[in-house]
Amino acid sequence: MPKLSFLDLVPVTDRGTIAQSLAHAADLARHAEALGFHRYWVAEHHGMAGIASAATAVVLAHIGHATSTIRIGAGGIMLPNHAPMVIAEQFGTLEALFPGRIDLGLGRAPGSDGIVARALRRNLASDERQFPQDVVELQAFLAGDDRLGIRAVPGEGTKVPLWILGSSLFGAQLAAALGLPYAFASHFAPDALDEALDLYRRQFKPSEQLAEPYSAAAFNVFAADTREEAELIATSQQQAFVALRTGNPGRMKPPVAGYKDSLPPNARAILDHVLQCSAIGTVDDVAAGIDAFARRTGVDEVIVASSVYDHDARKHSLALTAQAAQVSARVG
Repeated sequence: MPKLSFLDLVPVTDRGTIAQSLAHAADLARHAEALGFHRYWVAEHHGMAGIASAATAVVLAHIGHATSTIRIGAGGIMLPNHAPMVIAEQFGTLEALFPGRIDLGLGRAPGSDGIVARALRRNLASDERQFPQDVVELQAFLAGDDRLGIRAVPGEGTKVPLWILGSSLFGAQLAAALGLPYAFASHFAPDALDEALDLYRRQFKPSEQLAEPYSAAAFNVFAADTREEAELIATSQQQAFVALRTGNPGRMKPPVAGYKDSLPPNARAILDHVLQCSAIGTVDDVAAGIDAFARRTGVDEVIVASSVYDHDARKHSLALTAQAAQVSARVG
């Protein structure tokens, strides 16, 4: 059975506040730690009213202080938005605060639209085409490479583990070439999942950080005591996805009974396709889903994604997911 980690987008509900979302993130991280989850991921997004994790390193510090053993990491930092030295300093600081617990996943998407990208960078001279060079430069800062002629303090010598994140073959090729672990965003972009993982494993070159390929893939889970309840709590994320795809993102909305059936056939088909890497139901349903996903992908780690409107329902879903993983391990 692969390790289980959790991806938290730190959702903001239509009736909630940023402060409440951040408090919930800390509480959920403590809960995940107690349940035995291996890693807790937070992702960088910008300009989105329904996501409170834009200042990713700050959120990770908040989560780090709320926990004691679980690994915490960026899943990920969108490196084109930042100077590599700044990220080395931020994550070097996190490593000093929480030694041996920090992971740094890197993506090349902006995590925003063009307007937000300009606001972040002031200009677009730094773009995603420079991503491979930026990753290598970041590695050099974290290693304390004298050839840079400048030091990242904190940061140098920490060798914070880097990951490459992606939803296409590009990230798989880069992770393989650099000998880094690779995580695939199959929770919303599943099309290239199998091909990317195969390419990564075939082309992998050992590195100082990693001797053998290590892969992870994201999987949506909505668990409850009954299938009907699980299907209901899943509708908040479904609404959020439809809102994003139609150019109208906002804060997370309450569950709506029968939401999916209320959509036109083309919208339902899009939702089914994009969210095909998902399990919705009871412990047994989720155990079967995780087991099938693990067997299909052969990943070392399944990244559970689960944005639920009600915080207590989300915690319960996470607890049932941990139970489901145990069931899957026994059956396997």
